[in-house]
Amino acid sequence: MKKIVTSFVASLALASALNAAEIYATVDGENITKQDIEMIIQDPRIDLDKIPAEARTQVVDQAINKKLLAKKAIKDGIEKDAQYVEAIGKIKEDLAFQVWQKNEVDKLKFSDAEKKDFYEKNKDKFNIPETFEASHILVDTEAEAQSIINDLNKASNKEAKFKELAKAKSKDPSKSNGGYLGKFAAEQMVPEFANAVKLLTKGGYSKSPVKSQFGYHVILLKDKFPGKVLAYNEVEGEINQVLIGNSFGKKVKELIENLRKDAKIVIK
Repeated sequence: MKKIVTSFVASLALASALNAAEIYATVDGENITKQDIEMIIQDPRIDLDKIPAEARTQVVDQAINKKLLAKKAIKDGIEKDAQYVEAIGKIKEDLAFQVWQKNEVDKLKFSDAEKKDFYEKNKDKFNIPETFEASHILVDTEAEAQSIINDLNKASNKEAKFKELAKAKSKDPSKSNGGYLGKFAAEQMVPEFANAVKLLTKGGYSKSPVKSQFGYHVILLKDKFPGKVLAYNEVEGEINQVLIGNSFGKKVKELIENLRKDAKIVIK
């Protein structure tokens, strides 16, 4: 059930592809559309209209050849083949579900008042947490970490010295980049690290070793960015999708429960 509800947007994209209108060639009066081309390329990142002319011609030729062979297969009676009949049955079921799903979702409409009401009741879900930008040096012992802190205390250029020490002494993969960890929310780190970084001021570093399950850290805070609650107009589209997903999911759940009551189901 969860998989059906959470994947419905992706399925809609597939159903809408059936309406592809762009025509690249015709074979005996039958169109070769964008969907036919996509089946040849098998890579959604490639846009046929943006590839070199020679490559485009090759792809269209492949689609033409495929169309010709398919027409011959049908003429030779492939539609009576048992494997073909079984496969067509499965395709019909999938297509029926996708088109039905798209039609049902298209019926779901929510007013501004409904969306704003959902926003007000769920503001805590639409926020960007406080973010930190930091570097660290990770060593095995407290004594090693304290020695690094002592070296930092003596340095005139703390950041440059930190990078130097990270490259020389840290056992973390970030050592190659001077210990730089990038930007992150505190919740992404282990609790000991998160608590320590929250206490630092911009440009400051750990004055005592920070112990975690990985060893001992010395942390340098490059910057911090306050969290904020996103405004309604920034998340209106997301709210609409959430409401559609919730409503459609509820409808599907109730429908399946009723259908299962009347169906003869045998699990083997």
